[in-house]
Amino acid sequence: MSLSFEGRVVLITGAGRGLGREYALAFAERGASVIVNDLGTDIKGGGKSSAAADKVVEEIRAKGGKAVVNYDSVEDGEKLIQTALDAFGRIDVVVNNAGILRDRSFARTSDLDWDLIQRIHLRGSFLVTRAAWNHMKNQKFGRIIMTASAAGIYGNFGQANYSAAKLGMLGLGNTLAIEGRKYNIHCNTIAPVAGSRLTETVMPPDLVASLKPEFAAPLVLWLCHEQCQENGGLFEVGAGWIGKLRWERSRGQIVRKKNKSMTPEAVRDQWDKICDFTDATKPATVQESLQSIVSVLSRMESGDVGANSTAAAASPASASGINPSLAVGQKLPPTTFSFTHTQCILYALGVGMSTKDPDHLRFLYEGSQDFSCLPTFGVIPSQAAMMEGGLSSVPGLNIDFTQVLHGEQYLELYKPLPTSGKLTSEATIADVLDKGSGALILLDVHTYNGSELVCYNQFSVFVVGAGGFGGKRTSEKAKASVPPPKRAPDAVVIDSTTRDQAALYRLSGDWNPLHIDPSFAAMGGFKAPILHGLCSFGFAARHVLKQFANNDPSRFKAIKVRFVKPVMPGQSLQTEMWKEGSRIHIQCKVKETDAVVLAGAYVDLHGASEASPENLSQGGGLQSELVFAEIGRRIKDLGSELVKKVNAVFGWEITKDGKTAAQWTIDLKNGSGSLHKGPHSGKADVTFTVSDEDFMEVVQGKVNPQKAFFSGKLKVRGNIMLSQKLEVILKDYAKL
Repeated sequence: MSLSFEGRVVLITGAGRGLGREYALAFAERGASVIVNDLGTDIKGGGKSSAAADKVVEEIRAKGGKAVVNYDSVEDGEKLIQTALDAFGRIDVVVNNAGILRDRSFARTSDLDWDLIQRIHLRGSFLVTRAAWNHMKNQKFGRIIMTASAAGIYGNFGQANYSAAKLGMLGLGNTLAIEGRKYNIHCNTIAPVAGSRLTETVMPPDLVASLKPEFAAPLVLWLCHEQCQENGGLFEVGAGWIGKLRWERSRGQIVRKKNKSMTPEAVRDQWDKICDFTDATKPATVQESLQSIVSVLSRMESGDVGANSTAAAASPASASGINPSLAVGQKLPPTTFSFTHTQCILYALGVGMSTKDPDHLRFLYEGSQDFSCLPTFGVIPSQAAMMEGGLSSVPGLNIDFTQVLHGEQYLELYKPLPTSGKLTSEATIADVLDKGSGALILLDVHTYNGSELVCYNQFSVFVVGAGGFGGKRTSEKAKASVPPPKRAPDAVVIDSTTRDQAALYRLSGDWNPLHIDPSFAAMGGFKAPILHGLCSFGFAARHVLKQFANNDPSRFKAIKVRFVKPVMPGQSLQTEMWKEGSRIHIQCKVKETDAVVLAGAYVDLHGASEASPENLSQGGGLQSELVFAEIGRRIKDLGSELVKKVNAVFGWEITKDGKTAAQWTIDLKNGSGSLHKGPHSGKADVTFTVSDEDFMEVVQGKVNPQKAFFSGKLKVRGNIMLSQKLEVILKDYAKL
């Protein structure tokens, strides 16, 4: 099927002769409306004539095509685009082709020689493209061509001014490709070799005659077509041949030691290795380019580098660097993790828990009767296998650690985590998959408390650029992500992160500077330090724990997530939840942008224990059930009167054998009052936690509530002054 440009509007600068003329004729032949721009100057930028542009327009119209002429300089970019808008109502394609030459050896180059070249080639392309940019953004379509040159790519004697401008156009085009991508604006750069007024000064006449401009036009048309998804490419074209260029870089060599000065002698001594292109890398982005340097800094901090280390993390892994037959089944060195309640509390704060929410106190206060460790703390002891460079010792995994991404995470608990102690983690390479664009390493980590298995983690580690080694694409060992049901979520929780969330979370052991240092974040392509993926993971897990398990960590069984996009500290996380049996499907978004950050995720819960409120029978073995039943009857009879006297919402947590056995809400603030079993849907004004036995002692007047409070038997969260109104509820109306 032939490529059509029907309905597209194309502006070509310098279209009066040579390459520009061929582009204009070719676009018009395929249905485009063409603006033929040419100032009509001579090769050095002097003079002015409309004849060349007029002739091209006449040719197009004679063949039944649509074209208008424009005689303005590219330095008047707005005028060129306005011509397109006035004639055809839009602008879809800009081909920056206009150019002049003022060749001089560098020593003889005048200011005028330099400035004119920069103005026409680089500044002119900037001004024309800028004038078109917002129109392309608004219509969600645009195609831009920058015209570079072999002189810009490789250099050429006598063309310092021209070379600088042409390479500048490549840099401009690469950045526009990045900025325009989300608006469907693609920008590519070509370096044509064709016979023209510009090349006849540097090529033999017979070669100029053979390199016809028409041989470059098909590439330009394809790059500008809506079907073409190429973006940010650099192409050489001529004589019917087209080639794509990319950068190549040696693996490099680290020439310094930690805490020691780097010397020119060290550079000299390692020069051959620095310049050795064996197993060369091919960085394609600023991020890929700079990640090697970031990796070296990180390795220096950890001491994982010697004076003669190559930058093992200086390049994307090649196919030859991955050998699953050697890697799978390999065990990493065991790691140990010693901790106290301080680390548990620090982690809870790091994933957004706060004393503002009374329910969080059991995870934040070591003196709490039910003090517990958040289940997702289970990733912390195991992450040492990732953080301490164990993968670098595995045969068959010659990978670039700057290209490592944390793709997915699975955590399963076999018993509640201790709040202090010493845990040992043993890691094994479970499988290595070939995903084409990269390698996926499944790292299984089992964590023990003594000889007892506490938890199991599976890290899914994606290594960009390490695919293509001929391995399998799937594995039965992988813990699969699962899409959520196709219906509205059963619950949604929105929680704000703080500006310092990443700074706080990193204290749990992930010291990557990407999450704290703005300069490192910039090198990674981010405007500011980003939040740890495992921090968002912790937020989402505790949302499920609160919503569906009453913050009971013993109910938590497992969690699986796939990391999709980063979160910026200060943004709000929106966790959407679907309950299907004991599995809670989750999807986490950034509320401000609606971008999904955790996908294919779920939390598996254990069934409610015998002591949990869901499984209590009507009597439930709790004496307090009878009291609340009586309170409920009295509220039905005297609710309005109680509301006037009390005007508050009371929450009760009744414990038995140290575990929450029942929850009640007495609402004497809204309507005519109510009592229901379970936590308040909003927030209680005051919440009391007390054992079933002590509750009965207070109700029967055997223990004064104040004494129960000061002795620690009765715990109060919220407005403690409201406890004075307990007597109204318990003594006057709960008559046993």
